[in-house]
Amino acid sequence: MEKAKAYGYLGLAARARRAVSGEFQTEAAIKNGSAKVVILAEDASENTKKHFRDMCTFRNIPVVFLGTREELGHNIGREFRSSVAVTDPGLAEAMIKAL
Repeated sequence: MEKAKAYGYLGLAARARRAVSGEFQTEAAIKNGSAKVVILAEDASENTKKHFRDMCTFRNIPVVFLGTREELGHNIGREFRSSVAVTDPGLAEAMIKAL
């Protein structure tokens, strides 16, 4: 299952400290150019989705909708997370290919 593979890459990025999570850290990674892909929970609020989609579109950063807030948090070793930014180019590319 490709979704499981994407979660594996997400967990790997988190353990390698190549991922930031939470709205403020994700936004900072987008603004400073370190975010290579942004993952948003499918059950995030519409305002959150629009906010990050607009920011990423402006800066040509891919946006992926993956799972629920609980699943995202679980796969990076945290509680609920609506947004995660992967900062490693290789892991980001592998994640995009898996999805």
